[in-house]
Amino acid sequence: MIKKTLYFGNPAYLSLHNNQLVIKLPEVELNASLSECFKEKQILTKPIEDIGVVVLDNKQITITSSAIEALLENNTSVITCNSKGMPVGLMLPLYGNTVQNERFREQLAASLPLKKQLWQQTIKIKIANQHQVLEKCLHKPFKCMEVWAIEVKSGDSDNLEARAAAFYWKTLFSHINGFTREREGMCPNNLLNYGYAILRAVIARALVSSGLLPTLGIHHHNRYNAYCLADDIMEPYRPYVDELVFHLLEKYGSSIELNRTIKSELLTIPTLDVVINGKRSPLMIAASQTTTSLYKCFNGELRRIIYPEKQ
Repeated sequence: MIKKTLYFGNPAYLSLHNNQLVIKLPEVELNASLSECFKEKQILTKPIEDIGVVVLDNKQITITSSAIEALLENNTSVITCNSKGMPVGLMLPLYGNTVQNERFREQLAASLPLKKQLWQQTIKIKIANQHQVLEKCLHKPFKCMEVWAIEVKSGDSDNLEARAAAFYWKTLFSHINGFTREREGMCPNNLLNYGYAILRAVIARALVSSGLLPTLGIHHHNRYNAYCLADDIMEPYRPYVDELVFHLLEKYGSSIELNRTIKSELLTIPTLDVVINGKRSPLMIAASQTTTSLYKCFNGELRRIIYPEKQ
């Protein structure tokens, strides 16, 4: 079942009742001119089990401890945003699988050659997906990307990821004068950052559900990063966000602002249609297939991570 993504951009009071997330709006609650009957009708409820991601994007949101507990027990990703509306925090459960200790041990025991092979697979698919995005969006061939994807070695020892990325960003948004891909850079960096934050939450949630440690990466190893493995595994998924952002620029113009309309479009990322193992699937479901296959690589059942491949 596809889990829902809930976005809260207005003041709200979130609580729990009968395993339902209860949503009350303060402006309705405090308005003395409204009847009690009308106020009751404005109270919304959502089954906790149906929720996959919650985004809290307002300083006047109150959420009870019992609601947080229920969301985390359901393996829901809870994202908090700063005053600029950008995601700055991610809350996940401490456990998400019945044999988690065993899976942690197998992940920790993974050899360096295995990690290098897994990283090679990851970068091959990432560059191949970037290649497909360029050809679909710009309607012309890019042979160099195809060649780079084939030539990735174990551990990406030649750093073809960086070479491909430099070409990819320069080409995809060549119509935007002065664009470079950097976190604090000009638009559409803000859209990309927001989209990647949502994607990161989806991948981290899937990793926890598969009983893996999101902190222990196969390539990323920043000592201050609590989600190194999520950052590794999301790499082949990034081009799906890039393509969505490209089409948003086509629709709204290159000077686009990260307003609620744009955020609502970016919040569709978990339900984007992808092809994995030859079948179409929502991105959130595909992420679970990817993380399950990653665990099977750690325990020796598989030799390849299953990633979505752009068509």
